[in-house]
This record gives sequence, structure tokens and C-alpha cells, in this order.
Amino acid sequence: MTGLGQQPAAATRADNVRPGAKKADTPKKVVRVEDIEKDIAEALTVIERNYGGTKQLNYNDVMKASIDSMLHTLDPHSNYFDAKEYEEFRTDQSSRYYGIGATIGDLSDADGKVIATYIKATFDGAPANRAGLRYGDKIIEVNGTSMLGKPFADVRGFLRGPRGTPAKLVVERLATGKRETVDIIRDAVSQPSIGEYYMIRPGVGYLAMRGGFNQTTYAEFVAATRELRAKGMQQMVIDLRDNGGGLVSQAYRVANTFLKRDQTVFTQKGRIEGVSDQYRADNPAPDKSPVVVLVNRNTASASEILAGALQDHDRALIVGENTFGKGLVQNPFQLEYGSMLLLTIAKYETPAGRLIQRDYSNGNLYDYYTEGGSFRDITADPAKPTGAESRTDGGRVVYSGGGINPDVPIKPDTIELERARAQQKLTNPIFAFALDLVVGRVKGFENYKIEKPITFGYDISKNDFPVTPALYDSFKAFAVGKYKVTPAQLDREREFIERTLRTELVTAAYGSQTSGQVFNEYDDQLLKAIELLPQAKQLALDSTKNTANKPNPGIR
Repeated sequence: MTGLGQQPAAATRADNVRPGAKKADTPKKVVRVEDIEKDIAEALTVIERNYGGTKQLNYNDVMKASIDSMLHTLDPHSNYFDAKEYEEFRTDQSSRYYGIGATIGDLSDADGKVIATYIKATFDGAPANRAGLRYGDKIIEVNGTSMLGKPFADVRGFLRGPRGTPAKLVVERLATGKRETVDIIRDAVSQPSIGEYYMIRPGVGYLAMRGGFNQTTYAEFVAATRELRAKGMQQMVIDLRDNGGGLVSQAYRVANTFLKRDQTVFTQKGRIEGVSDQYRADNPAPDKSPVVVLVNRNTASASEILAGALQDHDRALIVGENTFGKGLVQNPFQLEYGSMLLLTIAKYETPAGRLIQRDYSNGNLYDYYTEGGSFRDITADPAKPTGAESRTDGGRVVYSGGGINPDVPIKPDTIELERARAQQKLTNPIFAFALDLVVGRVKGFENYKIEKPITFGYDISKNDFPVTPALYDSFKAFAVGKYKVTPAQLDREREFIERTLRTELVTAAYGSQTSGQVFNEYDDQLLKAIELLPQAKQLALDSTKNTANKPNPGIR
């Protein structure tokens, strides 16, 4: 077998073949590493000397594009990270970023022109919180540069920066209109895997595990479940929607919470030594609570390993959409100059022997990520599984090669594009009205004034900032008068307005993470998942019976 660095055999010239003799096959030329290096260097020299376009040659961009293109001929998930991207990758895996620790949003006028960007919430213990920034503080300057008229995405770039560096903000306080200078030193800001957890119903805990599997995921999971148990949790919904994966070791530890010792969590198969192995649970006293796991098209990788393990052992009811289908193992290889190669070294299998990975044999990345992945048609019925058939511990049929198919499919809510655009336009009058409301400037609704700093870790009730008919009418008059919208346009989107306005108020009082509780009450997928908990309970009971009769379940 030929390989890199091997010399090609001597070729036989066609004019030396005897008449009537069979013509010898021309040996294939073997590509050597030094030949590739020479060709790349020569190509760069030609480009540098002769390129006449307007774009300036950037060696980092050229090399990155070259290496990424090479890797993507192999599979969709091997990638090259330059030094800056590698540092961001490491930061993401540590569940943090560096900045001031605040959520921000911009406000536009009736003509769509950005007025300014405002603080919406700070995070517990973050620099912005310690500095006393509050909902509605208008950001005037950052380090001497005016932020007025800039969209929030641009302002965010000015606020983030290396740890220990200064961010001098000039803000205009919402309550007084006075400008103040606030000196902040950027620091690590937590990006938790579990953004929110609370008792969504009596006895039912909800864990929004949507932030990826990072170094702190399992510790967060233990802390969250312990706190919810103390509040009476007996059943739980684990929300893995939009969780793109991360550290498989963390997914293993979460799965291990629910699986009996010696049950397989996943199998890893590769061709290099030390890569192929079967990973089994080692928990002598697994949690037996009924569990519903909520998934969607963006649930991928480590999230699919967790969902697949719990499904194959009949330990959780999987609800939602077909998951993404990423079952390839990437290992980081650090290169010179601080760069990194994230290279596929193996594939994952679920306990029942299912391959999670979708087909990518046509090599078309666009098709891979759209037609089959995150942007596939959500209005269409789920594609019928075509992979190999396997069975769960309890005998339920599951399929290979297309991600994790939910036990109970539930389509997400969708709206027409025009309606989405109409709703987007309403976010500005809603935000502007909320700014007046939280400082007591709306006549008759002074009791909505928020004077205290954020109360973190709060579970909202229906009595917190209700959008009553009278409050809706007050907003309606405001929006018609200042934002050129008609009463009919507002009434068509009344539910959206009420939900979004209440979210703003909850954000001001309890923070951006808690505000997700408002949207959850309108989330049909989540509400149906809660309704399916009795089915999950029966599944948990059946699973307990099955494992009691199998001394080493999951071992194939």
C-alpha cells in the first residue's frame, strides 16, 4: 500500500513495449509531503507577486481557508482554528467569556433609526452588576468612543475585551436622566450550561440545559437538581433544544446519573490505538425519577449521546424533533503558533449499536447543514428513518444513522415571514414603553416601577407584572401615537405584545435568565412535554423492571 513519502515506481515508456504485448498500467504518482509544501509555497509567491484585485493578501486567511477546505473533503466536522479562534474555543469550553457581564439591546425610532443601546440586565456577581448598572441605563460612551446610534452588536464589541482591561462607560441613568462615568475592569463572566432551572409545575422541575456541554455542566446539573429536590421535584424535563454538544465526558456524567451500573452509555469506535472503547455507567444508586428530554434539529453531538443513552435504556421519553445527527468524535491537536486542528478520530454509537452520524458522503456542506440539518423544512413531516433497525432494552424499535428520532414527535410553532417582520417592528415600541413603565412614568401604573437591583434566582408567578387589559390599552395608545402603527396591527399581535412586554419587566426585576420563564408559558413543545410526564413515569417503571432482570444490561 502506497503512502506519503514513498517513492513512485519507475514508469514503463509506451514506445518500449513489444508489438503484440499487453500495455502495462501507468503507475499512480504518489504525492509526497514535500511536494505539497513546495506547491503551496509557489502558489503563495505567485499570488503575492501578481494578484491585482482589491483585497489585500492575508496569509492567515489564506492558510485557514486552505486547511479548512482540505479537512472538509474528509468530513463536515474536522476544522482548523487559528490562534485567536483556539483561544475563544478554550474560553467557551470553560463556560465563560471576558467582558462586563451584561445583556444589552438597542432602541430605534419610528423610522427605524437606532437611537441608542441600553443595559437590559446584568449577571449575578459580574463586573457590570458590581458597578451598579441597571435596566434602562443608556450607553453614551465606551472608552471615549460614542456609542449613540450604534446597534447593540457593535456596542457589544466595545464592551468585551481581555480580562483585566478597563472599560470606562458613560451612561445616562434612566430614572434621573443624569450622565455618570462608570469604571469597570473586565473579568470572566459565567456562561452556564443550564441557563435556567425552576419548578415549572408542582412536583415538576425544568432544566434548560441549552448552553452546551462544558467543563462545569455536570456540577451545574448536580447543584440544580439538588435545589429542585429541596423544592419538591419528583419529575423533570431536561431541555436539550439548541444544545450543540461539547465535552462528551460531561454528557456521560449526566447520563450516569440515571443509568444502572454496567449499562452502556455509548461506544466509541476509531482506527487508532486507544480510541475504541465502550463507556459504561458506574452508578450503584441511579436516579429513578420520570424524565422527559426535549430535543430539536439543533440538538447535536454530546446532547445526542445523552438522549440516545436514555432512550436506548428506556430511561427517558424523548420528545420534539429529529436531532441534528452528529456522531463523530473530534480530538484537538495543538499546532505551532497557538493554532489547533480539531480532527475526527472516531464515531459514536448508542447503547443499542446505533450510529448517530448522518450521511455526508456527497461532500456538499451546504446540503449537510440545510436540507438535512438545522435549516430543514420544519413544516414537513419527519423523514422516515432509513438506517438499520435496533431495539431498546424494552423492545422498542429505534433506527441508526439519522440522529435521535423522538419517541413523541412535536413540531415547533411557526409563523409566516411577514408576520415575523411585523412582530420585529413592534419590539421597539414595546421596549420604549417598558422604559417608561419601570421608572413610574406611565400614569395609573406607578406600581410597576422597579426601584431595587435585580433579584437573582427568582421563580415568577402569574401575579408578577401581569399585562392587564388596561395596561395593554395604555401601551396601544403609546404605540399609535409615537410609532405610527395602527390599532388593528397591534390587536393582531396582542399575545406577542403581552408576552414581550412582560418579559421586559421581568428582565428588569429578575434578570434575563429568569425572563425565559415568561416565554416558557407560551412554548407548545415544552407544555406538551410536561403533559407527557405520565408516559415517562410508566417508561421509568418498566425500565426498572427490565434492569432488575438483566444482570449486565447494555453489554453487547
